[in-house]
Amino acid sequence: MKTAIYKIGFWSGIAAFIANALFVIVQVMQLLGALTYPYDEIFIYGFSLCIVVPFLVEMLALHYVVQREKRFWSHAALIFTIMYAVFVTANYVVQLATVIPATLRGEADDIQLLVQTPHSLFWDFDAIGYICMGLASVFVLPIFKKHGFDRWVRIAFLANALVTPLIAFVYFYPEFSERILLLAIPWIITAPLMMLFLALWFKKSNT
Repeated sequence: MKTAIYKIGFWSGIAAFIANALFVIVQVMQLLGALTYPYDEIFIYGFSLCIVVPFLVEMLALHYVVQREKRFWSHAALIFTIMYAVFVTANYVVQLATVIPATLRGEADDIQLLVQTPHSLFWDFDAIGYICMGLASVFVLPIFKKHGFDRWVRIAFLANALVTPLIAFVYFYPEFSERILLLAIPWIITAPLMMLFLALWFKKSNT
């Protein structure tokens, strides 16, 4: 059974990494003006949504393969991952299924409450989601040793945890600007890397 869980963890991690990498590519294209509305938001929200389930399954797999004495940490990480999944899924589904179609029909004024703009309701949902991902990263740290390949997994998750205060600052700073947004750039490296390194750990642990 554990062999199957290791395989699920590996492939889920690879899928989460690919979705995250595609999100990063689209985000960069949007900032450079290579993608415009509505395709930029469709791809950004779409690829972001594609991260959720694979990453959740990857963390679930981790919980089931760690030693019993470390399951408090994996359980806590899983709880925060679930919180991340709930908040960001609510946001992305609303943007893709309600906001973008309504805007294209010229009905944007009717759904202003649902639009993700700085300091709006769904902006806060997004913020809570990614802060929860960062907290999940913190609780993963005690699971891995400080030597061997475990060390690299720890470093990847630690890097993502350290970026979390920047994420919170960007989302909740009173005056939003693109300069402020650039503070969160490290996340586009730390998030996909932690998903990839955990996936590779599953593969190494299953040999």
